[in-house]
Amino acid sequence: MKFLIHKPIAVIMTALGILILGIFASTYVPVSLMPDIDIQEITVQVNAKNSTAYELEKSVIKPLRNNLLQLNHLENIKSETSNGQATIKLNFTHGTKIDYTFIEVNEKIDRAMSSLPRDIDRPKVIKASASDIPVFYLNVTLKNAQAANQSNNITPEFIEFNQFANQVIRKRIEQITEVALVDVNGLVYPEIVVIPNPSKCLSLGIDLNEIESVIKKQQIEIGSILVKDSQYQYNLRLGTTLTNLKDIENIYLNKNGKLYQLKDIAQVKEQPQKRKGLVLSNGKEAVSLAIIKQSDARIKDLKTALQTTIAAMEADYPEINFSITRDQTKLLDVAINNLSQSLLWGMLLAFVVMFFFLKDIKSPILIGISIPVSIIICLLFFHLLGISINIISLSGLVLGIGLMIDNSIIVIDNITQYREMGYSLSDACVKGTNEVFKPLLSSVLTTCAVFIPLIFLSGITGALFYDQAMAITIGLFVSLLISITLLPVIYRLFYLKEGRFTKINAFIKKINRLNYEKTYEKGFRFVMKKQGIAFIIFFSFIVLTVSLFFMLPKKTMPTLSNSETFLKVDWNESINVEENKKRVLKLIEPIKNSIDDYNAFVGQQQFLLSKEADAKTSEVTLYVKTSSPKKLVLLKKELSNYLNKNYPQAIQEFKEVDNIFNIIFSENDAPLTAKIRSVENIGTSQKKELKALWKSLRQKLPDIEVQPISWEENIILLANKEKMILYNVESDAVFNTLKSAFNEREIFSLVDNQNYIPVVLGGEEKTIREVLHETQIKVNDSTRFSIAEFITEVKEENLKTITAGKDGEYYAMNLEVINEKPVMKKIKEVIAQNKQFDVTFTGSIFKNKKLINELLVVLIVTLILLYFILASQFESLTLPFIILLEIPIAMAGAFLLLYLFDYSLNLMSMIGIVVMSGIVINDSILKIDTIIQLQKQRTGLLKALLVAGKRRLKPILMTSLTTILALLPVLLTNGIGAELQAPLAIALIGGMLLGTIVSLYLIPLCFYHLSKKNIYVVK
Repeated sequence: MKFLIHKPIAVIMTALGILILGIFASTYVPVSLMPDIDIQEITVQVNAKNSTAYELEKSVIKPLRNNLLQLNHLENIKSETSNGQATIKLNFTHGTKIDYTFIEVNEKIDRAMSSLPRDIDRPKVIKASASDIPVFYLNVTLKNAQAANQSNNITPEFIEFNQFANQVIRKRIEQITEVALVDVNGLVYPEIVVIPNPSKCLSLGIDLNEIESVIKKQQIEIGSILVKDSQYQYNLRLGTTLTNLKDIENIYLNKNGKLYQLKDIAQVKEQPQKRKGLVLSNGKEAVSLAIIKQSDARIKDLKTALQTTIAAMEADYPEINFSITRDQTKLLDVAINNLSQSLLWGMLLAFVVMFFFLKDIKSPILIGISIPVSIIICLLFFHLLGISINIISLSGLVLGIGLMIDNSIIVIDNITQYREMGYSLSDACVKGTNEVFKPLLSSVLTTCAVFIPLIFLSGITGALFYDQAMAITIGLFVSLLISITLLPVIYRLFYLKEGRFTKINAFIKKINRLNYEKTYEKGFRFVMKKQGIAFIIFFSFIVLTVSLFFMLPKKTMPTLSNSETFLKVDWNESINVEENKKRVLKLIEPIKNSIDDYNAFVGQQQFLLSKEADAKTSEVTLYVKTSSPKKLVLLKKELSNYLNKNYPQAIQEFKEVDNIFNIIFSENDAPLTAKIRSVENIGTSQKKELKALWKSLRQKLPDIEVQPISWEENIILLANKEKMILYNVESDAVFNTLKSAFNEREIFSLVDNQNYIPVVLGGEEKTIREVLHETQIKVNDSTRFSIAEFITEVKEENLKTITAGKDGEYYAMNLEVINEKPVMKKIKEVIAQNKQFDVTFTGSIFKNKKLINELLVVLIVTLILLYFILASQFESLTLPFIILLEIPIAMAGAFLLLYLFDYSLNLMSMIGIVVMSGIVINDSILKIDTIIQLQKQRTGLLKALLVAGKRRLKPILMTSLTTILALLPVLLTNGIGAELQAPLAIALIGGMLLGTIVSLYLIPLCFYHLSKKNIYVVK
């Protein structure tokens, strides 16, 4: 310090050089919603078009699941199988290299392919990635298409619009530099249908096989031949490729020596393919484009470029309406802006406290310099360490603001005290800084030490808060460095001339006449006189800590307000897409005026990067957005009541809207899930037994909503083998005739402008009964019979989805409960009455308890680390105990505020308590260090306690209030960033308020008893 004090230009120039580097580096720090971390999830999708759920589970999914169980670091596996499709979700332990695991999963699937049925396509493997989450959804609709969209008929205009959206709009957006991919959904594809005229074909003796054979012969391509022609060389291509509908109509057919064109005996027309899904945007059918950004692109740049492109397209295509929905940039803007405002307001409130206590305008300005300097240098380290500006790192800076000021306050206050003792300005700067360096370093180490055990948290949470820990750690060490190097130098320059600001300082002292030292002295004397009462009061807080710990509800994450949601509805009936669409429009009709935006994904969706299993035509996912969280709560009740009243058999579920925050933090598991398994295969009676069991469970749990089992009704067409043999009817003939009647007999595909248009040999759309009775089949003697003569129609009800995990198949009952033990007991009682089933339980309740237990272990490890640091500083094994005694008492303040403000004990509040444990003892460290210094100067014990209390009263009050006030704006703002940090702030504020009182009164009292009993002696 002696060297630095007299080298102000060198110190200031060095500081300015580092600041310039920090400002320059801050332009390269990426801005994102959440830290860039791997998501430990991989999804495997299987498609088998003509397989039932039972066949697919037994022949494909079960073998695949058994192979995937051998994967390293596999935490959980869950498969969901339905007719024609299945999904296997794989979750891995945190720390798994997901890129390598992705390769391993593909290798396991490749190895298993040889044992799977030959007609099964290779399963699709999708790795969960933050970069795959769409930044925007752009919905495009025709402005004048209301009539077409309200009817079930799709107009040619709408088909052309779909092709235009896919080939023009999508490509224009993909040309934006920041866009990686545009994923398209809601497209309607055309097909060409050849519908034979039954009477003409019958009279001419032409059957379906002949028509199919003639069309296929026209589509044969022989290939190309390289030929020379004089000095030239050409490729000759031989073939009769069909290119459009007219070519198919003009195909010739030779029957009994006469030529007929296909259009003479059949109708050839273009129509939309059978739709399995569609997209609705504010009542209109739409094409939805999910826009995925490049991983290294800035979201703001993407947003600006996209807005420019959309504005240009709106001018170029006035008949098309463009609307952006589910804008992730708004989430980022709100979160970052709110936390930035909290940072600013925290600084301003801290200044107010400093003006109030220091009664001097220069000192607050000096202390204020340390905040922007510390933050800018922090951003330099962010760039060097690859940390982004996100809601986690920003919240660390918000939390660190009060702590950064603390170091400066203590240094400035101590220098001022030495000046008041009569030391020269230079000597006061040197002695004042040197005296507090040791306790300041210890305080910084104890604060940073609390973050080390957090890395041992299981799952993604441990890695996630690395950014917060690094932000606080960097901030504290930078502020410490500034406090002991730059501040004393600037302090000396500021106070070389005493005449400045004298009138302002006199005014501040005039309006601020509060004598807090006298108030403290009265409290100190009361505590020393009534020591027994004081101990009872303080130790009663420990009892309160234990009581409140058991009373507070436990959750993984705090409950966050939201103004948008997904409503997933399974109508639990075998309805088609058009009926599904009608029901969705009826569902939305009563509420459409009270919502800001809605989209409906009806039936199956076409997104390539969707990790969810393809929905059935009887399912819908409804996205709804309201203007406020309160309106969303009311809307949820209204939607649920409508569904319960009009469609009691429907299965409904509200889910969070996809974004990176929800993927990392959302609790997808129900609070309690009962996994009910069949002990043995009981054949056809299993369905009956399962329904009876479900009914018993619903009766046993009348106060809890038990969702019905999702059943699916199938129609099975059974062939009369005896009759078919009698009349020489081939099975293939029946099968092909039925495929043609149901428009499923595809001959080939035309290539038209990068689109594949299937050509189908079919018939007019009819009901199943009409098809069976009106479709005829020819037997060997040319006699024709209705196909219904050889087919029997049987209806069958099966589980819509077969769910399985590590232990095989199970039936999941998801329950929204708070106290799980009585519910589990009732379920076990019902299951015990039916020996054919057993039950196990999982759910977020168990995960929450595990997390709380882990955090308790973290707290214990933190206390041990703090003990080691304090024992090293004070060279004592007993003195650290009275300092650490402050922590369980301060917890009572944290738990009490959480209880009063209706917060749960969750990951954020527990981290707040862990952090509070490192911060709250800083005041005690400073105070005990001062007491020891006074005793070394031969000051009596009681006098040392009182004098040390008075000397450190101002910095203790100032550091506590600045830390509290720096966090206060977090509680007064909205948005994900603020709401996520609110429980942490509440816990810290409650602990700091009570901890400050403990530092002022209990710590001196305990030190007094240690010294009196010679347990601790100052040497």
